[in-house]
This record gives sequence, structure tokens and C-alpha cells, in this order.
Amino acid sequence: MNAADPTNHSEIANLVSGVRDTFASGYSKDYAWRVEQLKQLELMIKEKQDDLLSALHTDLGKCKTEAWISELGFVLSDINHTIKHLKKWMKPRKKSTPIGAQPGKSYVLPEPLGTVLIIGAWNYPFQLLIAPLVAAIAAGNCAVLKPSELSSHMSTLLAQLIPKYLDNNAYVVVEGAVDETTELLKQQFDHIFYTGGEAVGKIVMSAAAKHLTPVTLELGGKSPCIVDNSANIDVTAARIVWSKWMNAGQTCVAPDYVLVEKSISDQLVIAIQNKISDFYGKKPETSKDYGKIINERHFQRLTGYLENQNVVFGGNQNIQTGFFEPTLVLDPALDSTIMQEEIFGPILPIITLDSIDEAIPMVNARAKPLALYVYTDSNDYEQKVLQQTSAGNVCVNDGFMFMTNPDLPFGGVGNSGMGSYHGQSGFDRLSHLKTVMKRSFKFDVSLRYPPFSKFKLSILKRVL
Repeated sequence: MNAADPTNHSEIANLVSGVRDTFASGYSKDYAWRVEQLKQLELMIKEKQDDLLSALHTDLGKCKTEAWISELGFVLSDINHTIKHLKKWMKPRKKSTPIGAQPGKSYVLPEPLGTVLIIGAWNYPFQLLIAPLVAAIAAGNCAVLKPSELSSHMSTLLAQLIPKYLDNNAYVVVEGAVDETTELLKQQFDHIFYTGGEAVGKIVMSAAAKHLTPVTLELGGKSPCIVDNSANIDVTAARIVWSKWMNAGQTCVAPDYVLVEKSISDQLVIAIQNKISDFYGKKPETSKDYGKIINERHFQRLTGYLENQNVVFGGNQNIQTGFFEPTLVLDPALDSTIMQEEIFGPILPIITLDSIDEAIPMVNARAKPLALYVYTDSNDYEQKVLQQTSAGNVCVNDGFMFMTNPDLPFGGVGNSGMGSYHGQSGFDRLSHLKTVMKRSFKFDVSLRYPPFSKFKLSILKRVL
């Protein structure tokens, strides 16, 4: 039942209906079946890794190492972690039972939600579609997958591979663009998992509301990077460059702008420039390790951010090849477009402050970001940032290394998203944690039954 490129709306409706029927049959709830599907997904990655790496390079210019670390290897690690812990996650979770409900026992029983729609993103077109699928399979759900049409080679490849490795009745791929996504959103799902921008996130949430369908929204925002005077500047610069220019800056958790005190700003700027040269050479355009911009529309969007800005490093571009040099902008106006919109590209504004104490109010004046980074050797300042700011995820003294820990939930807050996943948090997100209380027929105390009296009330007050 492969759904590659459906030709009409009724076909999409029939596909979704078929997947719902599969879930209703009940076999996706079986532990052994879930593990088998996860192992098949693992096999697909291992057997077709060359094809997957090639698609990532064609769509985004990703080198093999970067593509493996951030896409294929990331998902393989997630699969292995999930298989290792799945039996435990599926077990009833014991809860205490109050004296008024004794004798009895209480527990929470995870059960699948049903049929999940997963809408992937173009910047990590494999990871951001397949990692949610791992959670969906683990939780016992069936799923309809919608890869991004912008990363067209990966979309086509997944539409070919998924039916060959996974159960065709439980998991289908729908290719297409706005029309197909719109039609999918008209269908009845039990959960919608969307990764992308805020504007489309609102559309997804609005469509889901018509069916009272719960959603997970993994969005983005302007993730700040605060550099305190006590930080090791050389290591800080290396880690900022690594996390900012991976995938040519097209990462939802990439540092979007840097806040640094003027007393060390020149030192930091020079260190960042040096690390860019160390990583990508004097001519990044010839580097095999540096990616490209996804398409012309996004290229022109990024070019527009540089108008009337103080570019202190980089800025060279080649729209024909999608090359956009790592670029530093110093002290842009806070009301300029580059500081109002998520950059999602290889431009890094650096804002100098008279005092690092200005950083926290500046961060808090904006929408809550998906990630926040603070580089400091001061425990007091670290705690100040953690206690006085809000972000979906925080990393102290590094880039998005928190993504490598499957025991850490990943998700946004406020405008940067809702709901989290990875590891058990993904299993729980795509499960219904059903409350169960079981009571005995023995010792049926009549205190709770009418007729009532002052004596019964006095006893009930003590035990409830």
C-alpha cells in the first residue's frame, strides 16, 4: 500500500482509512511486532546507507561524516536505545493507592494512540521524519509519513524504501507539496507530529483542532548564545562554529545570535573567524565538509538579511551552487529583519553588550527559543541564566550536544513548539498513559454509601 505521490484526494483519504483499519486490527500493539519493525528500519539504514547519504548530499550538500552523525547514526542510536528499553517502557507503571481506596492497586498502562501523521522537515530530511517514526512504532501506532518536498531526493528515496522494509499496511509514505499536505490534514488522525516553521505549525494546529487531534509541534525560533567573560574563548569559538555551521546553519537548534560583553568581543570574533578557517579552509566554497542552501528562495531570503548590515567576515555567495559563506554580522539593529526572524542559515549576528547582565533581559524580551546556549566558567552565572530564562532546551558550554542523549526529552516551549520526544519521552508522547485502579470485592466499607451521618463524614474526612 505504498502511497508515493497520490494522484487525487480520494486516494489519500483511502490510504489513511486503510492505515486506520490496520491499527484497528490490533496487531501493531504486539511487542514482538514492534521490535521487528524497528529492526527492519535498522536494516534499511544499514543496507541503503549509500543511497541515503547520496540523497542527503544531493539535497543539502552534506558530507558523509556530517550526514552520518546528524542523520543516519543519530537514528540508529535511537533505534538501539528504543529496542533495549521498550519492554520496560510498555510495562504497567505502579502508583501508590490512598487508604480510602484500599484494598486495591493503582497503575498507569501505556497504550497506542492509533494512527499518527508525521510531517517531516527539509533541513534534516531523514532524521526529522524517521526519529518520530521510531517513537510511533515503539508505542504501537501505525503512521502516515509526509516527507518534505524541498528535499526531493530524500523524499523520493524514502517513498521507495519504506514499503520494502516496513509493513505496507501499517506505514505509508505520501509525497507531494501543499495540496497533499492540506488533504492529509483534513483526515482523521489520532496524533499529528510536525517539524518545521511557526507559520505552518499554526496551520497544522488549526487543522488538528477540527478533529480535536493532539499535536506535537517541533518549531524553532531565535536560539541565543550567551558568552560570559569567564568562558574559555578558544573552546567556545570552536563549539559555536561547529554547532552554527553544521548543515550550513540550516538547523533549528543552531545558535541564532551571540551576546557577548564588549571587553571580550574582539577576542571572540577573531577566534570564531580562525575556527571557521580551521574547519572549512580559507575558501569554504571548496570545502567538502560544508553544505549548501536548500533552494533559491531560501538563498534570496538569507541574502536579504545582509542588506545595510555590518558584515565583518564572509558574505561571499554563489546562487548557482547554493554556496553561502559563513558570515559574521556585528551589532545589527535589534529591530532589523535579521534580529526579528529566525535566520536558519550561515549568518551569525554578534551583539556586543556593555555588561553581560544585559543578556538575560534581552533574551527574555523575545519569544521563548527552542534552545539556549551559555558559555561560562562561573557556576553562579550559569545558575542565573538557568533560573531566569526559559527555553525548550539548554546546553552549558557546548552546542546542541543535548541531542545525543536519548534520555533527555527534546522539544520546544511557547512559540518554539509543544511536546517532546527522543527515547522514552517519544514513546510516552505517542502513547496514552491510561489510568487503571483495581479494587477487591473484600472489605466493602459502607461509609461512602448513603444515608450519610456526621459520624460517617468525620471518618471520611480522615481517610480521604
